[in-house]
Amino acid sequence: MSTSLIITVIIGYFTTLFVISYFTSRNANNDTFFIGNRKSPWYLVSIAMIGTSISGVTFISVPGWVLTSQFSYMQMVLGYLLGYFVIANVLLPLYYRLNLKSIYTYLDMRFGFYTYKTGAVLFLVSRIIGSAFRLFIVSSVLQLSVFNALGVPFWVTVSITVLLIWLYTRKGGVRTVLWTDSFQAIAMITAVLLTVYYISTELNLTFTGIFETISSSPLSRIWFFDDPNQRFYFWKQFFGGAFITIVMTGLDQDQMQKNLSCRNYKDARKNMYWYGFAFLPVNLLFLSLGVLLHTFAMQKGIPLPAQTDNLFPTLVTQGYMPQVVGILFFLGLIAAAYSSADSALTALTTSFTIDILNTKELNEEKLKRVRQWVHVFISVLMILVIIIFNAFNDRSVIDSIFTIAGYTYGPLLGLYAFGLFTSYQVKDRAVPVISVLSPILCVLLNRYSQVLFGGYKFGFELLIVNGAITFLLLFLTRQRGVRVKS
Repeated sequence: MSTSLIITVIIGYFTTLFVISYFTSRNANNDTFFIGNRKSPWYLVSIAMIGTSISGVTFISVPGWVLTSQFSYMQMVLGYLLGYFVIANVLLPLYYRLNLKSIYTYLDMRFGFYTYKTGAVLFLVSRIIGSAFRLFIVSSVLQLSVFNALGVPFWVTVSITVLLIWLYTRKGGVRTVLWTDSFQAIAMITAVLLTVYYISTELNLTFTGIFETISSSPLSRIWFFDDPNQRFYFWKQFFGGAFITIVMTGLDQDQMQKNLSCRNYKDARKNMYWYGFAFLPVNLLFLSLGVLLHTFAMQKGIPLPAQTDNLFPTLVTQGYMPQVVGILFFLGLIAAAYSSADSALTALTTSFTIDILNTKELNEEKLKRVRQWVHVFISVLMILVIIIFNAFNDRSVIDSIFTIAGYTYGPLLGLYAFGLFTSYQVKDRAVPVISVLSPILCVLLNRYSQVLFGGYKFGFELLIVNGAITFLLLFLTRQRGVRVKS
């Protein structure tokens, strides 16, 4: 696949994003940037959230997961539905009733200054590392596939990438991101569908043949009820998926900022239901692609890569597939990566401006200047974190950093659960300590669980344990005799 063709695709893609940005950022103000003036159609929000949820890492990794975990991921996706139901009926009514722009303002209202700042910092650390990790993976693929041949250094590739995202989000914020992410979600899903079509053509499969190939493959096993110690055990995956959704959607400023841009709570709830159910066929599509890629490799005698994540990229970049599939791969990869990154950049700017800098008292013009400088600062910070990841040059180290960042969502789960389901007041100054202590205890539990619990190995349910430890520590250190009105 020629470098010039890939660059042409990238240029055409970003040109489309800038055209969308131009039309969506006219007459924009701070409310436009933060919550889209609360005029966003629910169906647009739903499509945009799909684009944000499926990152470049998902696009690369999920098709390869079937080689080691079959379709067990669908057990988690079913758990997501339970999580979306909780968000729609517990968290969204709270956010709309309090008329929030940043969801972490609730912690200030309920508990106090230190809890509020702790919640915001937990989100900022998690999202910066998570978003930088995802952009790093995609930038690395583009660097190896395109820019190394042109002699472009990695730091230049990353800087240009983040600069482009900053340029098309800097005025319109959420309103622009909703339209660009919707476009990118449609582009990504279209790319996967067309890839399935071209692979099935290479395998001489009809539509019925595609279904039979996938359903008859041992890789398409979904249900795992036999061994509770197994990582893929159904209930671990199901409830892990539910709580991951609650914290990484319902307690995440990135996704909730889109929901808060809906016209009212009724529309936001409708969006959450439709978005949740749409996640089922979208993820099934990615997993089905994995089976077809494996079948293609077996029939053509192509050796499977040692890292399952590399299955899709290897087949595309090593010339095993038609050029059109390579174009679709890069189109889908870019769409998945940047729909996640532009949304994160906007959410990080919002949270830092409102939660960290205390800008509630600023007039419209001063707030706009502060917000614009924060947007620049977050963009530069994102570039620096990605460059630091590249300097490690060790995927296992970077994976560990990303995993550790995920532990910070547990304290958020505990804090919101304690605020919503009890009337107790916390010792505000103790919350930062508890929010550090709980993840540390979970790291130790995860490391020694097989020794302590007779061979039991934690999976995604460790998030629930993390939240429960935070909740317990908050209860033990609560202010005695002090309760708040519900």
